[in-house]
Amino acid sequence: MKQLFKNIKELLQVRTTQLSVVSGRDMNVLPTIKNAYLIVENGFIKAFGSMKDCPTDWQHDEVDARGKIMLPSWCDSHTHIVYTGNRENEFVARINGLSYQEIAQNGGGILNSAKQLETVSEEQLYQESKKRLEEVILQGTGAIEIKSGYGLTVEAELKMLRVIRQLKNNYKLPIKATFLGAHALPTDYKNNKQGYIKLLVDKILPVIAKEQLAEYIDVFCEKGYFSAKDTALLLEAGQKHGLIPKIHVNQFNAIGGVQVGVKYNALSVDHLEVVRLEDIEALKNTSTIPVALPNCSHFIGIPFTPVRALIDAGLPLALASDYNPGSAPSGNMNQVTALGCIKMKMTPEEAINAATINGAYAMGLEKEVGSITVGKRANLILTREINSYPYLFYAFGTNHIDSVYINGEKQNE
Repeated sequence: MKQLFKNIKELLQVRTTQLSVVSGRDMNVLPTIKNAYLIVENGFIKAFGSMKDCPTDWQHDEVDARGKIMLPSWCDSHTHIVYTGNRENEFVARINGLSYQEIAQNGGGILNSAKQLETVSEEQLYQESKKRLEEVILQGTGAIEIKSGYGLTVEAELKMLRVIRQLKNNYKLPIKATFLGAHALPTDYKNNKQGYIKLLVDKILPVIAKEQLAEYIDVFCEKGYFSAKDTALLLEAGQKHGLIPKIHVNQFNAIGGVQVGVKYNALSVDHLEVVRLEDIEALKNTSTIPVALPNCSHFIGIPFTPVRALIDAGLPLALASDYNPGSAPSGNMNQVTALGCIKMKMTPEEAINAATINGAYAMGLEKEVGSITVGKRANLILTREINSYPYLFYAFGTNHIDSVYINGEKQNE
């Protein structure tokens, strides 16, 4: 299938050569072409350029994008969209004064989701989860990472990972699976953390490796959950089974998780609402990318990641949704990028880089998606007619998307 998009008002994130990640000052640079064309062939970007160089004898499908902006689809590198039910009762509890930690101590939070998930069939879990996936695709997400972590038993964790595999098999966008068995301590192991870690290492990791159910391993490195020492043990065990670290750190407290992540060559360290100077120094000159999750900060009222300090120190940064039932019940990356600008003082250029090319890097997909580059997948967003790309974040409550394409196929017919 061949397709020509012509008269594009502005084509964003144009990269003529393969680029893995954008860091520091370079995050404020967004290459674009005004009055552009783009050709898609068999699901991949075949060519692009100025309209003055557009083919004039085109005999295939054609889209006139006059007045509209085109950019690569959002790359959401941190989600928990495989879950059942919801937790709006906890939302009300927070309004009435309880903190996230207090709700968790009362049996809510992650344990609440785990309790609900244990009772549903794999098919029901798939049906609920696919609705969320379809929702975020229509909001412009063209690549996504999905974690387990609401199982907390051998059977339930594997059930989650098999649902992720089913989504991966049935949908055309790239989907990466992450094993997050170390998300919280299940009730049965409340006073036996080492016993639970042994269960993860001895009983679940070998099955994940055998069935190739995940590419990444994650740990919630936080006070009251898993220590830096626990995290190191789990990452080492995961690496022995071929899993790449990608971890939760510094959401409420800085307890050395960043340093452990760097030591074990984590692809990303995510959350970072609390950042110390030594954390920034530890991340310099490494391949580990910080990932900010502004939906979570916005929803549960905790500090936003100090992204200016990270970027100004020369580091790369990715933005992701953290879509989950408790602390970020939205996967709308348009909102995430707007929050990046409004609440974290990112420029529009930085926000787009963070949610496209750097988001792709944060899940090992930088060679497939994240920029307008010949040979990459034609996973694209075509906006409605707008003045300029900063308008996407300025008018934050409006749906600016005209069409979403996955492998060149329009999704919102």
